Amino acid sequence: MRETPEELKELQALLDASLSRSTSHLRSIINAESTLTAEQLTGVLTGMCTLALSTVTAKGEPRISGADGHFLHGKWHFGTARGAAKARHLAARPAASVAHMRGEDLGVFTHGTVEILNPQDGEPAADWPYLLAYFKDFYGDDSFDWDNDVVYYRLRPHWMSVYAPDISKLTSVSRS
Repeated sequence: MRETPEELKELQALLDASLSRSTSHLRSIINAESTLTAEQLTGVLTGMCTLALSTVTAKGEPRISGADGHFLHGKWHFGTARGAAKARHLAARPAASVAHMRGEDLGVFTHGTVEILNPQDGEPAADWPYLLAYFKDFYGDDSFDWDNDVVYYRLRPHWMSVYAPDISKLTSVSRS
């Protein structure tokens, strides 16, 4: 868990606000007995989590693809090749949705706007050196040409909900 107390508080406020403004149908599925707190969620979302990433084409058509997600400081971070279709979509239309699911035991659904962490032309995010060190440690220092091959994003969420009917199923098996 890398989140500060302030980040956990911000994440909890987002989770609470998102659920409170959701439909009655969603609230009949996700409620106090079938969700996680921010602290529980950050303890479960460790290492790489496979994401289903949804972007939109210039024609307004939805596209979904996979991405390696890392939940750091209460937000999803993910990367792709600079020449990938999803990179073009996100450059033109930064709204995105991601879902991380583990069977029927966990569903994390997030809508927001991406920020590019390492633009090819321009200043990187202030925390890019820290994030780059994390990614190099995870994937290997020489896995990519980190300056030219990959682009990384942070999804700044405006809505997030978590379905987890039994936290013991998520914490009984160690995940890395």
